[in-house]
Amino acid sequence: MKPIILESLEQSIKIKQQFIHDNLDRIARGGELLEKIFSRGNKLLIFGNGGSAADAQHIAAEFINRFQMERPPLAALSLACDTSVLTSIGNDYSFDDIFAKQVKALGKEGDMALGISTSGNSPNVVKAMKTAGQMGLETMGFTGKGGELKQIADTTFCVEAASTARIQECHILLAHILCDLAERRLFNG
Repeated sequence: MKPIILESLEQSIKIKQQFIHDNLDRIARGGELLEKIFSRGNKLLIFGNGGSAADAQHIAAEFINRFQMERPPLAALSLACDTSVLTSIGNDYSFDDIFAKQVKALGKEGDMALGISTSGNSPNVVKAMKTAGQMGLETMGFTGKGGELKQIADTTFCVEAASTARIQECHILLAHILCDLAERRLFNG
């Protein structure tokens, strides 16, 4: 078991290091973009499926409550949490519509939609991102090697890894870094 544990650790560290080094400038711009969204009084809508849904909820909590410093809450919302909304839309329309309909209801020009999909091809994430773009929202994607999400998001962060677990580990690291950057920029930390 110990070699398996150490191999997982080494893979995770290597993939994270490569991802951060390859995306330094894009990550810095992402922090600036989030600062602009929040400083204008706009909000962040976050969504994904499965582990990415859990990440959406986690990320929203970091912005709303606090991350590294005591500061006012920032408007962020996970669209993966309201089971009544999700099941209503999924039942009456299609699972492909569960996020797009929420973006239409809650999103406003100047907000940001953050879609998370390890494949980059989740139909409900792609549809919501297209909807967000048509409505004038800034769009950001967290993905693996890209997929359709890479083509449609204004800013995309692609993790070049074969393992879903390693991709998700990079996504949460990235989210933490972006939250930290936005906090520091907004509240001079």
